Amino acid sequence: MNDETIAERIEKIRERIAAACARAKRDPADVHLIAVSKTHPPKSVAEAARAGLMVFGENKVQEARAKIPDCPGNLSWHLVGHLQRNKVGFAVEMFDLIHSADSLRLLQAIDRAGDELGKQVKVLLEINVSGEGTKFGLKSDEVPEVLRAANELPRVEIRGLMTMPPPFDELGKVRPFFRQLRELRDRWQDETGVPLPELSMGMSHDFEIAIEEGTHWIRVGTAIFGERAKKEPVINEDI
Repeated sequence: MNDETIAERIEKIRERIAAACARAKRDPADVHLIAVSKTHPPKSVAEAARAGLMVFGENKVQEARAKIPDCPGNLSWHLVGHLQRNKVGFAVEMFDLIHSADSLRLLQAIDRAGDELGKQVKVLLEINVSGEGTKFGLKSDEVPEVLRAANELPRVEIRGLMTMPPPFDELGKVRPFFRQLRELRDRWQDETGVPLPELSMGMSHDFEIAIEEGTHWIRVGTAIFGERAKKEPVINEDI
């Protein structure tokens, strides 16, 4: 993989997306690739953009603030990592979709920031389908109430759901978690009347299974950019 260019890796991922869509009898146009550029420099983002990618994901607001100004200006940026309430204003300003809203208080903060900036904010609710105590995300029994409350927030547009399954040595074990999110989405739409058209699930090692289980967004970093830097760049937390 180290000898391949970013463009060559992206072409292989597109082929894998097409094959997974064929197995699932899905239109490849319904699956959208996010290039997760965490710890990778603007020149790598530019190379991926030259290969045709337009949507990029960052995990941390402070890294995105330092990086985005040095990247091509026509890209769409998504926040795919945990969002702290004290970074909400910056996140709302920079990102076109926030994948990781995990509480009503955070949604209310996003709504206030959206009002200050005069911006509708597209958001996915992060769901902890595995119930792991170490993971961020809403518990399943919390979601209908949060959806109803979020529906009253004028600057917040809930577009769907995101999840991260537990890590498994055996890849097939992630499938029930992806399937569960899709089934929960269908149930919550019926219960609340809130449309949830988008699912965000699947990363470099398991995105094909996520496609087969109905994802809309796949978040791929390592398979595009290679292994992340051993030590993340030091960026001022107060930016």
